[in-house]
Amino acid sequence: MTQDELMTNDELIKCGCWFTDTGMFVTDDINLQAFAKLVAERERERLTDAAMKAAEKAVDSAIALEREACAKIADEWAVGWPHPSEVIAERIRARGQA
Repeated sequence: MTQDELMTNDELIKCGCWFTDTGMFVTDDINLQAFAKLVAERERERLTDAAMKAAEKAVDSAIALEREACAKIADEWAVGWPHPSEVIAERIRARGQA
């Protein structure tokens, strides 16, 4: 768990929580519900961030695959023809390096 994922003391105090030498205490059911809501919000944020990162990675992978498929088509045209289609394939692949 990173520092950003930890709850601040102010957030815990707003939920009616406090710490002693033996652990954390919640004053009543209303404060327990507020604490549970805070925990759920943090987990939702964490899962949303993870899902967005996974989606970005999947999109980048799909773009790379499509780019390579286009480059292979250009390579096929290069067989028996002058070299311009090889240049096209190289430039398509180079787009992924930018």
